[in-house]
Amino acid sequence: MTPSRMNLWLIVPVKPFHEAKSRLTGALSTEERTLLSARLLEHTLLVAAAAQSFARTVVVSRDPAALSMAARSNALPLKEKGGELNAALTQACHFAAASGAEAALLLPSDLPKLQPDDLRWLAEQFRHHPASVVIVPSRDGGTNALVTPLPLPFTLAFGARSSQAHQRRALAAGCEVYIVQRPALGFDLDTPCDLSEWLRAPSERIKSP
Repeated sequence: MTPSRMNLWLIVPVKPFHEAKSRLTGALSTEERTLLSARLLEHTLLVAAAAQSFARTVVVSRDPAALSMAARSNALPLKEKGGELNAALTQACHFAAASGAEAALLLPSDLPKLQPDDLRWLAEQFRHHPASVVIVPSRDGGTNALVTPLPLPFTLAFGARSSQAHQRRALAAGCEVYIVQRPALGFDLDTPCDLSEWLRAPSERIKSP
């Protein structure tokens, strides 16, 4: 077992499927958005299992369907105590640290181009810089992936322009910070434009690894 797999946990926060992807309301019906959200989580869990880079995978959610999917995929289902993303991720990080994790990759479930090599690559970043914070920005300045030591050294700030906020907070906490780019990790499925771009590239649609 590699050092990265011994120490690094994957944490995936998931909104209730029927509430997710609200910015796609004009392009997809509620039923279609619910199905898409479920498929995206399924894809993320399949990719994580194929990557074989994490000691455990945690899915934190208020949605019983998401938690059931996690359990069926050999991930740890963690019932979210609140309804806010940063609170849910902080809860999951505390749980992971109390369970022996030394670091966590915080990853949304809406990265349709994600493949096992992307997660292996991120795990390698942790192995080379085990006490550092690794940030993958989204195209709009958010955070699409964050590797952090545990216990959390700073307060999470997921949301608009969060990549810069995470960088500032990590530096203020005394952490080394690495800002890295990778195409599949930078593309999240949020807007009708994102959906159109994804659908124009059939080979990049959700597939089992």
